[in-house]
Amino acid sequence: MKYQSTRGQVKNIPFKQAVMMGLAEDGGLLLPETIPHLTPGDLDALAKLAYPELAFQVMSYFIEDIPSADLKTMIDRAYSSFKHPDITPVVHQDGLYILELFHGPTLAFKDVALQFLGNLFEYLLAESGEHMNILGATSGDTGSAAIYGVRGKKNINIFILHPHKKVSPVQELQMTTVTDANVFNLAIEGTFDDGQQIVKETFGDLEFKKQYALGAVNSINWARILAQVVYYFYAWGQVRKQTGAKKVYFSVPTGNFGDIFAGYIAKRMGLPIEKLVLATNANNILARFVNAGDYSSSEVHPTFSPSMDIQNASNLERYLYYLFNEDSKQLTSAMQQFAKTGKLSFTAKQIAEIHETFLSTSVDNDQTLATIRDFHNATGYVLDPHTATGIKVGKDLSAGDYPVICLATAHPAKFPDAVNQAIGRDPQRPACLDGLEDRERRCEIIHASTDTVKRYLAKHAL
Repeated sequence: MKYQSTRGQVKNIPFKQAVMMGLAEDGGLLLPETIPHLTPGDLDALAKLAYPELAFQVMSYFIEDIPSADLKTMIDRAYSSFKHPDITPVVHQDGLYILELFHGPTLAFKDVALQFLGNLFEYLLAESGEHMNILGATSGDTGSAAIYGVRGKKNINIFILHPHKKVSPVQELQMTTVTDANVFNLAIEGTFDDGQQIVKETFGDLEFKKQYALGAVNSINWARILAQVVYYFYAWGQVRKQTGAKKVYFSVPTGNFGDIFAGYIAKRMGLPIEKLVLATNANNILARFVNAGDYSSSEVHPTFSPSMDIQNASNLERYLYYLFNEDSKQLTSAMQQFAKTGKLSFTAKQIAEIHETFLSTSVDNDQTLATIRDFHNATGYVLDPHTATGIKVGKDLSAGDYPVICLATAHPAKFPDAVNQAIGRDPQRPACLDGLEDRERRCEIIHASTDTVKRYLAKHAL
């Protein structure tokens, strides 16, 4: 299995090189040259596996240059840090199936990929004798999950940008209370989109990237997407055991298109997904894209689901590559147009193709709180605000013909203010958050500019 860039200038590179490259050197995103298609017999076999064994099998389709024993060890280590024996359990509530992705160290779905990616980076650096400076931007959960994935690891420094005072207090504390010497938290005076643009521009400076051995943990890194593909197979297998259903819907709260793109890859591999239901908040650029072919960025609106407060979904480029029939020239032209104008438009044929795979709508703050309240009243189950958007959209848009699996992307304790407004009390707080407010913190507030971040990184890099 080799990898190539969406923009066509990077081709035929092995998995290990793709992981270390992160953002492709031509500014595109890396994808496998082919996507394996599984038979019904393959799917039946995968449905019987426990999560770590399933992860090994699915990842092995895409990884040929790491010995199987080493890959299995990395996977087993990654998921030994999770608090639930099923890693990503599926629970049935109010007619829906909830895939709980929040049992890792930072209580968010990003742990599923970043616990693995941290081990993978450590393995590859030990193999090469090199070092790495990780640069990433976060809208809330990626930062803490990435930090917990690499804190204290040899030959790695990590620099995480988060929008100052635009993440939840718990999210901020989870990042800034990690004081390991290799961890650098930078609060930028701007939005997540500003941080994401800074990261892309910094990686686009190939001389700087090479000089400071930059590595990526955002979902621009293919290994992140690959690790997330696994839980779509796992959830489908669990629901099929319970229902015997031939197909399922997946409802996915997403702002950056990474989590739902993992589902798209699973569907292309042959997983029987009827529709991928895309849930957004008031920052509805992706809902407009799905419903009307209108991909135009606008001002970011603060919401109760801050991890989705995004108006430029970086992973959409990967999907557009397939929408444009793997035409790198057309894709490159489209991304250049978006960089200039902040908008893209699509043909009626392309919009029809989008509708074959995706359903979408947006959920405002009042609807988010109402969903948390009503779901709790009906079941006693507490949703975080991101998951609540997926629950509402999944209920509203599924046809009732197949089971609906909703991705629960974060523990409600990460967003106590929203939950308290909805149900009149704070959610139960896991032990890992005890005393969080009393811990030592380390963070610097900086101007949201690429030059400022590059100067800081150059001063503190390995």
